[in-house]
Amino acid sequence: MTITQAMPTSFKSELLNKEHDLNTDTFKIALYTSSASMDATTTAYSATNEISGTGYSAGGKTLSGGAISTGGTTAFADFTDPSWTTASFTANGALIYNSTASNKAVAVLAFGGDFTVTTGTFTIVFPAAAAGTALIRIA
Repeated sequence: MTITQAMPTSFKSELLNKEHDLNTDTFKIALYTSSASMDATTTAYSATNEISGTGYSAGGKTLSGGAISTGGTTAFADFTDPSWTTASFTANGALIYNSTASNKAVAVLAFGGDFTVTTGTFTIVFPAAAAGTALIRIA
């Protein structure tokens, strides 16, 4: 199986249909094992191959600090970097999804390999919130 970093095609279409509101909806991030298969065709959160371990709850973590900005002709969104404390688990990728909108997929994150934390803090550091680097952007 493989996790390929992507903005799901369904998310792009759903934005045009006004199914996501990055200002008011609740967005979550779930972590996955290397057995997961996710890419641009991923349409929604699934518990299949989601990680388990100390400090992690099924469904992941609610993202905070959501903000929408623009730079030049690009619009982009950003969230506060999520952390799991006192954690012990291994993750290979993640899915940002909109729990307000029937758990629809927003972004697939590929870590490029397994990352393990043992009785520590696991943090995902999102790219800088800028037109050329933000994780979620429309150019």
